[in-house]
Amino acid sequence: MDYREAGVDVAAGRAFVDRIRQSVMRTHRPGVVGEVGGFGGLFRLPTGYQDPILVSGTDGVGTKLKIAHQVQCHDTVGIDLVAMCVNDVLTCGAEPLFFLDYIATSALNPDQLAAVVEGISQGCQQAGCALLGGETAEMPGFYQPGEYDLAGFCVGIVDQPQMIDGSQIAVGDVAIALPSTGLHSNGFSLVRKILEVKGIGWGDGLPFTAHQTVGDVLLTPTQIYVKPILSLLKAGLPIHGMAHITGGGLPENLPRCLRPDQAVTIDTTSWVIPLLFAWLEQLGAVERLEMFNTFNMGVGFVAIAPPTHAEAIISHLAQQEISAWVMGEIIPRTDTAVVLSQETHQ
Repeated sequence: MDYREAGVDVAAGRAFVDRIRQSVMRTHRPGVVGEVGGFGGLFRLPTGYQDPILVSGTDGVGTKLKIAHQVQCHDTVGIDLVAMCVNDVLTCGAEPLFFLDYIATSALNPDQLAAVVEGISQGCQQAGCALLGGETAEMPGFYQPGEYDLAGFCVGIVDQPQMIDGSQIAVGDVAIALPSTGLHSNGFSLVRKILEVKGIGWGDGLPFTAHQTVGDVLLTPTQIYVKPILSLLKAGLPIHGMAHITGGGLPENLPRCLRPDQAVTIDTTSWVIPLLFAWLEQLGAVERLEMFNTFNMGVGFVAIAPPTHAEAIISHLAQQEISAWVMGEIIPRTDTAVVLSQETHQ
């Protein structure tokens, strides 16, 4: 017997690395040292920093991958993978430098995984970071045939004097919301359960869009906020804190950048909740508070800033094609860290 008979095709693995080489090379930026294929990715730290701090992040895509497997659409989840990592690193004010991926599968399917890597490449290009390397593991018997799992790892850099850690947040500051592009990469276990119970398939239509299927809408990739936010910071506009709205929604993620004695009140009437969330809420008879505790509800990222600069920040983001708005205010904490307006409990 040999390794191939056991389910691992080493020759196909080598061919796969050659196939994705151009996708990787398209992400290269100043600082990358060497080429694809070494045991480690090499990156030279940029100069010009007074006190450089490295910021790292890691994440996956979650059960959104189940939908990608079932509808055989693999070119968007790579963008999700990058977004989930770089958006986290960004909350410190860090510029993402490089990214690594880990792909595990039952057996190597070159067409399928090349589409995944092309999505990762697109995400890295959107974030301005290099796809420095990765690992593809064939694990026959561990995953179902045709299925794969993803993990991503990102390293960014920020000058310590410019690092954003929430220490400057003051009562009276405003929370500026940046819109999501849909569910992003959280809450899909509940989504899949709702659709399963209701007998709705991935190819079915939706009542609020005539040109996309359920699968199309659910696989919309996560928004990458790196370039608009870094543009804000480079323009010198004051940002006191930031939060990436992922699993747990606004109630869990927004307090992570606040001090223990601070809370935020959110006016949920300040934006129109996207129809996808309203549809899922009605379809699954999900309580509104549970919706806010599970999904981003149309808010993918939040910046906290002095109220005197809110208009300038929103205007600057509009120039970056981001339609931001003021959705709340920092207040002294008395009970909970996030106070949702009364409409969320109706």
